[in-house]
Formats: sequence, C-alpha cells, structure tokens
Amino acid sequence: MAITTEMIKELREATGAGILDCKKALEQTDGDIKKALDILREKGLAMAAKRADRQTSEGVVEVYNHQGTGRVGVLVEVNCETDFVGRSDAFRTFAHDLALQVAATSPQYIKEEEIPASVLEHETDIATKKAREEGKPENILPRIVEGSIKKFKDEVVLLNQPFIKDETITIFDLLKQTIVATGENIIIRRFVRYSLGESLED
Repeated sequence: MAITTEMIKELREATGAGILDCKKALEQTDGDIKKALDILREKGLAMAAKRADRQTSEGVVEVYNHQGTGRVGVLVEVNCETDFVGRSDAFRTFAHDLALQVAATSPQYIKEEEIPASVLEHETDIATKKAREEGKPENILPRIVEGSIKKFKDEVVLLNQPFIKDETITIFDLLKQTIVATGENIIIRRFVRYSLGESLED
C-alpha cells in the first residue's frame, strides 16, 4: 500500500513522532494507521523509560484559579531537564492540564508509592467489613477487597486518574506522551489544592 503524506500527517499529529518515524511505522504495517500508532507508542514509552533517570532541575510552578472565582486554587510544580523545554508550549500545556486535573478531581497523592501503609490498611478493613455486611462469600473476599483498593487508588492517585479532557487515557499516559513529545524526562514534583472555607485538617 502506498504511504501518503496525509497518512504520515495524521499519524504525526496523533503521536508527536517525527516524519521519518511515522513513515517507517506505516511501511512496517502496510499503511495500517492503528498498528503504526501502537508501534510508535511502544517506541515512545521505551524512550521515555530510558529518560527516567535524567536530572530534572528546570520547569514551572503552574498557578490555577478555578474559573477566576477565587474559590479553588491550585499550585503544581512540574520539572524538566532544560529551560528550553520548560518554556515550550507542550510542557506549559501539560502543566496547565495538571493544574486543571487537580482542581477538578482533588487527588491526594502523585503516585501509588506515596500512599501510607496505614491508609491502605484502613481502606482494606473498610472494604472487608462492607463485603461481609453485604453477605459476600469468604472465599471471594480477597478479590472484592483487591477491586475496592484499586478503585480507591484510581480515585486518589493523580497518575492513575482518567484525564478530564480525554478519559480514554490516564494522567500517567499523558505524562508519557509529553515526555515523548518534548524529548526530555519530566517529573510531577508536587501539588497543593486549596478550597475556600475548608479546614486545615481536610
């Protein structure tokens, strides 16, 4: 099948990959854009993994005020390797989207490893008691509890959450896409969300 400029353009817009990479992927898959997309995503994720140990000392602190009302405010620090990428549209858009995500979904942690063991034990206890109260058989309790813990993590962990602008991907996917697009390691360093009237204990 002949590889057209339109096909290359479509694939490039979907992945942010270079023209030659898009052309090669299309040639490998005989013009099948879906398969070519998978190849480029796998390649991009592999490249992103290789960049994971690079130092990140540049970046931005993104400030977001929800709809200008002053009722919800978010600060997010996102780091990259160079000031050049830190000033790029792709990086700034990513930082802004993260701030929007935090404002909308109120995550408590960036990644699963940050969840204290005591919190997981508490959630496990609640899920177990709930399943027993609902009369679930003891032999399937572990599976039910595992599902409840996964749901809890997906709600409170930023990287696990579905992206509010495109729920077919997670924030982790969005991060990897941005790493591929910018060619640098990117780290979500920290965030804080303030809501007017909330107590300091919230």
